Parts: sequence; C-alpha cells; structure tokens
Amino acid sequence: MGRKASSERGAAEVPERSPKDERIGRVRLRVEDLEAQLSPLAARSSGSRGRERPEEECGVRGPFQRDRDRIVHSKAFRRLKHKTQVFISPDGDHYRTRLTHVLEVSGIARTVARALRLNEDLTEAIALGHDLGHTPFGHAGEEALDEVVRAYGVPGFRHNEQSLRVVESVESEGRGLNLTWEVRDGILHHTGGQATATLEGRIVKLADRVAYINHDIDDALRAGLIAPSDLPPGSLAELGPTSTERIDALVHDLVDTSTDRGDIAQSPAIGAAMAELRAFLFETVYVRSISAQEVLLIRRVLSTLFDHYMAYAEELPALAGIAGTAGAEGYVAPGATAPAQAVVDYVAGMTDRYALGKYEDLTGRGLRIGQLRLQNS
Repeated sequence: MGRKASSERGAAEVPERSPKDERIGRVRLRVEDLEAQLSPLAARSSGSRGRERPEEECGVRGPFQRDRDRIVHSKAFRRLKHKTQVFISPDGDHYRTRLTHVLEVSGIARTVARALRLNEDLTEAIALGHDLGHTPFGHAGEEALDEVVRAYGVPGFRHNEQSLRVVESVESEGRGLNLTWEVRDGILHHTGGQATATLEGRIVKLADRVAYINHDIDDALRAGLIAPSDLPPGSLAELGPTSTERIDALVHDLVDTSTDRGDIAQSPAIGAAMAELRAFLFETVYVRSISAQEVLLIRRVLSTLFDHYMAYAEELPALAGIAGTAGAEGYVAPGATAPAQAVVDYVAGMTDRYALGKYEDLTGRGLRIGQLRLQNS
C-alpha cells in the first residue's frame, strides 16, 4: 500500500536490496562499529585509499582482513618456509626461517596495535606481507643479487621493493593481490628511511627489529656462535638477560612511550639499548653466521642463474607462455616482458633449495651451502 501511494505521488521507488547486499551492509556496519572504538589516530577501512582495481566488498570480512588472507594464501608466503633468515639450512629443527620471522613480527606488532587501540587487521596484513620479496639465502642472497643485477643496468635490488612488486604484479598470474593502498605502503616502507603513512605501518617497522634482534641472538646462541657472556652488558641490564624479558621490555616501552607521544616511539634509554644489541649482531653474529666461502658460493649460484636466464629468456616460464611448468608457477609475473625484470622476479622468488637445484640442473655440479647440500646423483 505504502509503495503504491508513493508511486502515485510520483516519487521514485527504492529498489529492493538483495540478500547479498543486505549481508554486505551488515558486515560494513559491524566493521565500522568495531573501528569506532579505535583510537582517533588509527587507520580505518572506511577511510582507506582503496585498491587499484575496485572490488565488491566481502560479506564476512573487512578490507584489511581480506588483504591478510590473500597474503597468507599466496604462493610467495608459502615459499618463506624454505627461505633463510640467518642460518642457511642449519643442522637443527628450531632455527628461524623467513616464515617464522614474519609470524613473530606479526605477533609483536598485533600486541602493540591492540594496546594502542590501532587497527590490528591492518597491522597484521603489513607484518605478514613485509618479506614476500626476500631472496633465497637471506641477506647474503639479497646483497649478491643486488650486485648481480647492477651489471645488467637494473638499479639495484631491495627486498622491500620486490615485496611490493610481488603483491602488485607477480602473484595471481600477474594480476597481483590487489591489496589496499595502506597495506602496500606499509610493505614498501617497512625498512629504509621513509616513514610509512600509517601508525600501523610504523609499528611493523619497529616490531621487525624487535623480532629479528631477539630471535637472531637466540639462534646464534643455539649455534654456538656466541655465549651469553658475549652480549652487551648495558643492554642486558636495561632489557633483561633472556629473549622473553627483552621482548617484554621493548613492547611495554613501545606502548607506554607511544601513548604519551601520540606517535610510534621508544624511550631514549630503551631505544639505545636495542640499537646496541642490533650493532652487536651486525659486528659479531652476521659476519660469522656464514663463511666467506659460502658468500662466494651464494654469489656464484645467483649470478649463474641470472646470467643464464638473461641469455635464454625464453626458458622463463612467463616469457615462454608456460607459467606453471616445472613447478615454477607463481615465481614470475606474466606481464614482466622485460627480460631483466622477469629474471629478477624468478630468481628472487626462489627458495634456497630450488635455487641450488636449478644451479645443479644448469651446471651439473652440486654445492653445499650451510647444511643444504645438492650433489650429482
């Protein structure tokens, strides 16, 4: 009756919403209700700068939750379990890998975000995606690939830039994951001098350091590279003698100081203690975690692979039009028609063992790097 009368008066009828539209609307309201409880400084999905390609909203999850799930379900994320953190395929089951590293970063970052009433979903997505573009063989691999690509006119290699490329152009057969702008900004700027646009991204940047400083010390102790007595006594006095105590002190300080300043920050004393531990790692642990011979072997592997695929670009899965052949699907963006970029995508995306396997296929020679060994059968 009401609709008919309205129509007779010449008013336009309001189209009925489908059950799906109703469901999406309810989810949007729930997300907005939850985000209304966040700090005024928090990033909100309703204020997101959006995706490069507009999408229909999900009927269950908010935008940043969807980004997190897309990262976790990506091929690049799964490969992190076979990529080095510090020790290359160590003789033991309890050393960190690149995958366990990002999980630890995520846990620390989420704790801080929740305590500060910032957006935990955004924080988690950035944390889980920040290392997707890391090379095989850890930072030694990154340095080697950076040196190799410059010989071909590529302006260097940085894993944060490659991580952004993975989510924008490599995953999903070249379509990328179509993540929100805020997540992509956090991934790109999780390292380096430029600040992220969101406080959530700044949390991840610090949580990354908190995680690797402490778990790399733990792994170095386990490997026998250092003894507890080698650690800087001033830092231990400020933060605590154990990894658990240090992380706890760093997280509490980060929350307390950030609350007082309205920004993501550490107190001077705690920041100095963490910086001293970080310097200790670079001066004492990282230079000893891998031998000079292994550094040369890593460069030989990556330069051999890069040189070969630059010379025979048709063998790259994407350029050959056969993405997925020989288990290579997901390594290369089909749209990367420039050979150098396609080779970067391919080589940087390899796991440690995949890179060694390809090296052996090309040269017929087996190598041992760390405890990872491939040899002629």
